Amino acid sequence: MPKLKTHSASKKRFRKTASGKIKMSHAWRSHRLVSKDRKAKKHHRLTAYVSPANEATVKKLIPYA
Repeated sequence: MPKLKTHSASKKRFRKTASGKIKMSHAWRSHRLVSKDRKAKKHHRLTAYVSPANEATVKKLIPYA
């Protein structure tokens, strides 16, 4: 079976955990943070996981993670 290509944008954004879940970071954390409330900024600092609906798609994009 031939080797698969890893999606370059996905390998920068997703990590696979030991249990097999896909870990990602929240959006809306890069700029214009003055106008966002403290609770939102604090919430987006936490780790996020890919939803089960999208998990199979992301796993295809990072086959060797």
